[in-house]
Amino acid sequence: MKIAYISTYPPRECGLATFNQNLVNALSLNPTYDANKSFVVAMNESDDVNEHQYPSEVKFVIRQQNQQDYLEAADFINNSDVDTCIIEHEFGIYGGNSGVFLLSLINRLKKPFITILHTVLKEPNFMQQTIIKEIAAKSAKLVVMSKKAVMFLTSIYQIPKASIQLIEHGVPDLEPIVNNQIAQSELFKGKKVLFTFGLISRNKGLETVIKALPDIVAKHPDVLYMILGNTHPGVVKHNGEEYRDSLKALAKDLGVEKNIVFVNKFVSEEELHQYLTACCLYITPYLNEAQITSGTLSYAIGAGAAVISTPYWHAQELLADNRGKLFDFKDHHKLATIVNDLLGDNDKYQELKKNAYEYGLNLRWPAIGSIYLNVLNEALSAEVKAKRAIPPIIDVEGMPALNLNHIALLTDDTGIIQHARFGIPNLKEGYCIDDNARALIMSLMAVEQDKNKRALSFMPIYLSFIQYMQTEDGNFRNFLSFNRQYLDEVGSEDSFGRTIWALGYLVSSAPNNSYREFGRELFSHSIKHFKELKYLRGKANTIIGLSYYLHANPGDELISQEINMLAAALVASYKDNKDGGWHWFEDILTYDNAILPLALLHHYEVTGNKESYQVAMESIEFLNSFSFENGYLNPVGNDGWMKKHGQNPIYDQQAIETMAMVLLYAKTFEVTKDDQYLNLMHMSYKWFLGENSLHIPLYDYETHGCADGLQFNSVNRNQGAESTLAYFISHLAILKAAEVEYETLSSPLMEANKIS
Repeated sequence: MKIAYISTYPPRECGLATFNQNLVNALSLNPTYDANKSFVVAMNESDDVNEHQYPSEVKFVIRQQNQQDYLEAADFINNSDVDTCIIEHEFGIYGGNSGVFLLSLINRLKKPFITILHTVLKEPNFMQQTIIKEIAAKSAKLVVMSKKAVMFLTSIYQIPKASIQLIEHGVPDLEPIVNNQIAQSELFKGKKVLFTFGLISRNKGLETVIKALPDIVAKHPDVLYMILGNTHPGVVKHNGEEYRDSLKALAKDLGVEKNIVFVNKFVSEEELHQYLTACCLYITPYLNEAQITSGTLSYAIGAGAAVISTPYWHAQELLADNRGKLFDFKDHHKLATIVNDLLGDNDKYQELKKNAYEYGLNLRWPAIGSIYLNVLNEALSAEVKAKRAIPPIIDVEGMPALNLNHIALLTDDTGIIQHARFGIPNLKEGYCIDDNARALIMSLMAVEQDKNKRALSFMPIYLSFIQYMQTEDGNFRNFLSFNRQYLDEVGSEDSFGRTIWALGYLVSSAPNNSYREFGRELFSHSIKHFKELKYLRGKANTIIGLSYYLHANPGDELISQEINMLAAALVASYKDNKDGGWHWFEDILTYDNAILPLALLHHYEVTGNKESYQVAMESIEFLNSFSFENGYLNPVGNDGWMKKHGQNPIYDQQAIETMAMVLLYAKTFEVTKDDQYLNLMHMSYKWFLGENSLHIPLYDYETHGCADGLQFNSVNRNQGAESTLAYFISHLAILKAAEVEYETLSSPLMEANKIS
């Protein structure tokens, strides 16, 4: 048996790395295992492949955020002599949104593999659930370490039970300690030690134990609470040692600072075993139940420690049958009672240790390794077929990673700057509300998609800009100089409509109440101007904003009247200009064309108005008739535009036109559940990536900006806010539509749900 392991690996200080090394060592004990031709593919958290001095068994290193490395790793494994692979899965160790880059590797991998899931979420977001389903479809087996994980996979992820293997977390196979140096150290002498170990972060609930100490120390003054472990690297990066310092301050306030000690280091398994053997009680006071696997808890049971824990999922199973004691989350009074009871009753205490030790014998790595070897043999002997019933139209894992560096470059403390020379902000051109409204929409979409913290940090800047540009009567200016001087008294109707779109979307999808209330205030102040709109695109953009507002406030009669009035104007214009094969709202197609039918679909969605739906669908089919003639998108060009019964001039093609097409087809698919529109949406998006008339990408993988337009012989290399935001709004719309795709295309009711 020759195996490739894909995971983190020591010397990286990571629970998965230790687990993976233990698994390698356990399997190597079997005489059928070929250690010489087996190897490890190590996940590296940074781009520096030399960051860790890996041992010789590591033959390939994947840089976490470099998607190309995943493809090359798959090729490396495919070209090796290994028979099978073991993939350790934890969302945080792989790159891309929720670790989606791993899918690139497994879809390219030609060797059978099993996947060990170290986390199974009860409430996964779309990306997390999609990733696990895709992994399950490709894996010979999914291995989990608790019954709760099996239940989640079958009920929440709809994965067949036959695809899942339960193998409990392995523990070190260490001999009993005869001369425990830790127990004889000054810290332990004459002390009853309560012990917790692992990476320190707020979710560990260590303050619960500290709060229990006064009641414990009152009966057992020789008690010492020892916390062993470094602060989690992510916590240190963002907050330093704030949490550890707060624990020390709490202990001092409670008068138990002499009864607590921090040992701030990462220890070997042998040393950890000594600590577990030397302590009186091991405590895991985690704050919530969402812990499907705990390696630290397994280690404690394996060492025969007396364990007290909060009832998180793994603890409920592992400590059953009097192998440990449970107390409610944050209940320091109950914890103190249990500790005092066990320290005062040696028979109860010894029984707990005996039960834990005997159960832990079954978890020793040699025994666990044999189970894994059997699962791998089954994977090799069976013909594994891991094909999806319906291949996805949207190839999420093939998309560029969401990188907002260029957006950050264009954004200062005033707003987002309009233009750029190549990838450099052009400060001379200042700002406009058009772009800041789009930027707010993009930020909301990014936060909604995956709680993007960077996008969230931009949001108050764009909101502040919009507020600054609102006039006393509720209208909006458009242009602002770099030195914050107004350049117009009233902006265009287009800019007004786009701003209402952004504010309506904010009211519908704000990340907090403060932003929602702020947006509603600006929105409400502008209502009086809806009736004054004359131009179709101003009306269309406004309709979209009102539809989002009504999603959050469906009973608002005033806004319902306003949206109906604006939609009626679009329908009337369509009827006036419809002529033979010309199914359009005007006698010319100019810019942002797809916004017009998109607005009517939004109107239909919130009101059920069938006439709006009918006009939208007719005009969409008209757009389709000339936009994809060569198998890729050719949006209406700006060189003279497209006159009635004329030809599409093709060039210059603008990013906002493509964005409108992406949003239109995304909404059409959402409304109709007809996957032809999903395909058209994806084709439109790929215009940015090079599937266009020149086969040149407009998205710049180096700067993460987007070229300003496609010309007849090249691209406009300037990367301003309008085009870059158009790309990212399209990108995020694709991710959201992928959500709908996976929910609907796999459903047998899809055809029945289509609108006829």
